[in-house]
Amino acid sequence: MENKILEFNLIKKKAEQKIKWGSALAILGVAVFFLAGEYGLFGVLLFLPGLFFLITGNIAFKKLNNRFKHEVLTDLVASYVDDGVFIPNQGLSQSQVYSTEFLKRADRFHSEDFLKGSIEGVQFISSDVKLEEEHVEHTKNGTRRYYVTYFLGRVFEFDFNKSFDGYLQVLEKYRPTVKRGYQKIKLESVLFNKKFRTYTTNDHSAFYVLTPHFMEALMTFEQENQGNVGFSFIDNKLFIGLSNFKDTFKLQMFKPISDATFKRFEDELLVIKEVIKELKLNNNIFSKE
Repeated sequence: MENKILEFNLIKKKAEQKIKWGSALAILGVAVFFLAGEYGLFGVLLFLPGLFFLITGNIAFKKLNNRFKHEVLTDLVASYVDDGVFIPNQGLSQSQVYSTEFLKRADRFHSEDFLKGSIEGVQFISSDVKLEEEHVEHTKNGTRRYYVTYFLGRVFEFDFNKSFDGYLQVLEKYRPTVKRGYQKIKLESVLFNKKFRTYTTNDHSAFYVLTPHFMEALMTFEQENQGNVGFSFIDNKLFIGLSNFKDTFKLQMFKPISDATFKRFEDELLVIKEVIKELKLNNNIFSKE
């Protein structure tokens, strides 16, 4: 493994050098083109090779990141997740993501880093997800179309194997996206009501699920994970959407692969375990006869 990490770091450094020099040449080329007057053509001669190095460096970095996921992270996942399956080039399907019922349909959809398995007997699936909305801007020069990312992070689906009546959503910034007759309710905790909006189709079931301990666990998860979070309880599944604008298992540019790199990825995997432990998903707290 040490030899492989050394190889990866060498390839990574070469790719980063291309990106660094490419960026410098491209910026210098643009500056010369606009500021050098009759010698502006020299700016083009600087910009083109800069662009070439920038593109080839990014391609090399992306290929390296993909190799790292397949050759290294798959083993890391296996050590933390029972029957773990990690498929970097695949992700949750659109139907699985929209099953959260609080993530609206995107004009552009992308998912990757599919992860499946169980921890402490609780089955789960997850992936990184990017959702973008198309915007159209009309100007005197014509129409401009561009995309705005409104969700970038991880979506989880946990198997409860427990039963409760109705549907329930606890959302920080989102709103239900389907018509199930959701009603907004207030809980006894003032702090909880300030942080989350709670929607349910069954008041009695919602109060039964959202015990003081369970609300405290949801608050703890929100505090320990940056970004906007939503929880939904749909058909004996718990869905969690965490938009933290992070690419979870991507190598960091201009930082060598080290123990700190593995610690960061381990922490991401431990998030799943913390959800299971904090929310007690492996206990029968929701079971009803």
